Amino acid sequence: MKDLIKGLRDFKKSYFTKYRELFEQLSHGQDPNVLFITCSDSRIDPNLITQTDPGELFVIRNAGNIIPPYGAANGGEGAAVEYAIHALGVEHIIVCGHSHCGAMKGLLHKEKLGEMPLVYDWLNHAEATRRLVQENYRSYSSDELLEIAIAENVLTQIENLKTYPVVRSRLYQGNLFIYGWVYMIETGEVLAYDEKTHSYIPPQTQLEAMSNGHRAEILQTLAPPVACELPSNGSDEPISIVPSSTTPLPVPATAAAIPGFSGSGWLTPEQAERIYRGS
Repeated sequence: MKDLIKGLRDFKKSYFTKYRELFEQLSHGQDPNVLFITCSDSRIDPNLITQTDPGELFVIRNAGNIIPPYGAANGGEGAAVEYAIHALGVEHIIVCGHSHCGAMKGLLHKEKLGEMPLVYDWLNHAEATRRLVQENYRSYSSDELLEIAIAENVLTQIENLKTYPVVRSRLYQGNLFIYGWVYMIETGEVLAYDEKTHSYIPPQTQLEAMSNGHRAEILQTLAPPVACELPSNGSDEPISIVPSSTTPLPVPATAAAIPGFSGSGWLTPEQAERIYRGS
């Protein structure tokens, strides 16, 4: 507590004094453009990793960056989503998972949560992620299953978001954009899910697509999101994964080109196969 109290003193003396004008403006209201949904994990700081100022992000945090489907829970997550979009006019939503997620570890081993019944009940809102992983990746190690669950859960929560009437309506209008991120604690790297290439890629590569978006492309987001592997094969050549009866979908970067991602194994060929066959 001594450190926290000292921090309060230092904040008022240095940071607040330096940005007094900003805080005076914020006292009259907020106008964030991004709803940032992430885990309660103490190692995650949305403003720090995005280098944003107070007032720029509207943040929802809970164990596992979970958004229960519309009407499935009486918690504050749904109300916060609705308020952010309807009242504040937020146009961008980021669902950000992270490596070494304790909530996802608990999800994969719910039998060990007997002493935490509230946690057990809460993680039921990610049951789709647990079942998908358990039934489709039986041959993988526990560490690999955790990484797969982290990646899949981001996409599960994006699907849950789309059950909200205000979200679906704004998506249809082309006035709302949803992004899936995974933050790698050990490297500081962030990977963003790309719907066109069915891969997690550096988010910087999405900027051009964001600026050139069309309504038809936005409507495609109403279809279930998918994920596939960025294979680490030691080659510098892009890798194509070919769905049945369609043209190849090129992966724009090898895993080796992404710091902190090479060889992680948390997006697998089986994952791509499951998605492309519609299972």
